[in-house]
Amino acid sequence: MARSPAEFVLLLMAAAIWSFFLVAGAGQLQPSCIGRERDALLAFKQGVSDDPKDYLGSWRQERQDCCQWAGITCDNVTGHVVELDLGQGNYLAGQISPSLLSLEHLEYLNLWGTGLCGPGGRVPEFLGSLKNLKYLDLSGMSFSGMVPPQFGNLSKLEYLDLSRIHFNNTQMVLTDISWLTRLPLLVQLDMSLINLSSIADWPLVVNKIPSLKLLRLVECSLSSANQSLTHLNLTNLHNLDLSFNHFGHPIASGWFWNLTSIKDLSLASNYLYGPFPDALANMTSLQWLDLQDMGNKATMTVDLKNLCDLEELWLDGSLSSGNITEFLDKLPQCPSNKLQYLYLSSNNMAGILSNRMGHLTNLFWFDISYNNITGAIPLGIGNLSCLQSLVLSNNFLTGAIPLGIGNLSSLEAVYLSNNFLTGAIPLGIGNLSSLEVLYLSNNLLTGAIPLELGNCTYVYLSNNKFSGPIQLGIEHCTTLEELDLSDNNITGVIPPWLGNCTSLRHLSLSNNLLVGHVPSKITLLGNLTELALGNNNLDGVITEEHLVALKNLEHLDLSHNSFSGPMPLEFGAYK
Repeated sequence: MARSPAEFVLLLMAAAIWSFFLVAGAGQLQPSCIGRERDALLAFKQGVSDDPKDYLGSWRQERQDCCQWAGITCDNVTGHVVELDLGQGNYLAGQISPSLLSLEHLEYLNLWGTGLCGPGGRVPEFLGSLKNLKYLDLSGMSFSGMVPPQFGNLSKLEYLDLSRIHFNNTQMVLTDISWLTRLPLLVQLDMSLINLSSIADWPLVVNKIPSLKLLRLVECSLSSANQSLTHLNLTNLHNLDLSFNHFGHPIASGWFWNLTSIKDLSLASNYLYGPFPDALANMTSLQWLDLQDMGNKATMTVDLKNLCDLEELWLDGSLSSGNITEFLDKLPQCPSNKLQYLYLSSNNMAGILSNRMGHLTNLFWFDISYNNITGAIPLGIGNLSCLQSLVLSNNFLTGAIPLGIGNLSSLEAVYLSNNFLTGAIPLGIGNLSSLEVLYLSNNLLTGAIPLELGNCTYVYLSNNKFSGPIQLGIEHCTTLEELDLSDNNITGVIPPWLGNCTSLRHLSLSNNLLVGHVPSKITLLGNLTELALGNNNLDGVITEEHLVALKNLEHLDLSHNSFSGPMPLEFGAYK
């Protein structure tokens, strides 16, 4: 039956009024703090003896709704306190009150870095009774004694961080971690910088927690990782960090090489030796592989071509030898190459750089410094369009710097020092707008210094055969902090515009063929800590004005020039 217009208007008004009361009622039903939980938090505050940032200032009896207090989160339906987050660099000190046991619904407890502790300075056993906890972070705290086995009662725990717990700057020592096997839902476990040296069966323990995705045991004084596990349960493990331990056994004997789920693996500074296992080639989920600083006793013959997700590979200071050409050929060669960071320094590698490295099109950082690599820098280096840092220093490279380097628009740092490179600096290198660091010292480079290098922050061209004057192109060098042109054949005068480089802290022009006076505008370099002008043909008078203005100067070398007149008394303050 059709309704009249008046009836329709009345229905709309009734609906609007009903909606208003629903919204208002919902606002009134918004739960507030449970009284006994508020009292428990106030009792906790009484145990805090020092709160330098007044972080708990909002915890007051007159503010009835503790859900609005700092660091507190309540369930938006029941009003129960579910999160207590005090680990934000607030430097609280005192005792952890057992009143927390009244927070029966607490799921999240973060106390990292605080100065709170339990009775007698120990880890409070009663924390093991907070059976709804899913997240517990006690990292960086100071406790004596050991982690109580009662923590094994936290059967809902998903995140546990006990890293860096110490007492009087000494690592906590644990002799028993078997209670970890009673945490069936644990996803992330960090016990870094806890002394676990007496626990030989630690891999057997963690292998009984199949839910683990992240395991960090950094610098735990672990004695080995070569235990035999008949069945690997850690099929969900994504992140494994065992760096800075004392393994000292063959690399291939590690129990973890068949964990194909791992994305991030770090074994740095463990002094493992011998060949890497072939199983490494099957770890196709790897994104980050840190194998650095293992004492130059390892060898890498494994083909890594199928590691298509690999983004970072750190091997510096680990390999006993190798051929750079063969090594680069074994790197991922996938349609979408994701490798961005490649660190191979200090590995006794020989061979030459091949143009075939041009397939590493996503590379951001390429470091092969401190090796025995010979030959020329390949033209293919100019195809690495994403390159930000090129580190080829301390090798035996010869030939010219390729022109293609000037096309690498993302380049921020170039380290080619301590080689046998010849020819001139490519003109294009000065046009790289992102270039901040240029280290070309100790080569056989010739020609003039490019005009555009004033955009850099650090320029080291010492001990080459550069000639001609200091170019006027550095005139707008407001970002230049360190300039070293020493030990070259540079002629002309010290240009007055160097006074515009007001950020300069280190200026070395010694052992050149410079003539004339030291310009008075040098006094504008108030940030200068080191000034080296020795072994030139400079003349004139060094005045008191020169030295007094350089208020931060620590090292000054004016030796072997032709200055006249007495040196100011201030000269004796510098070495």
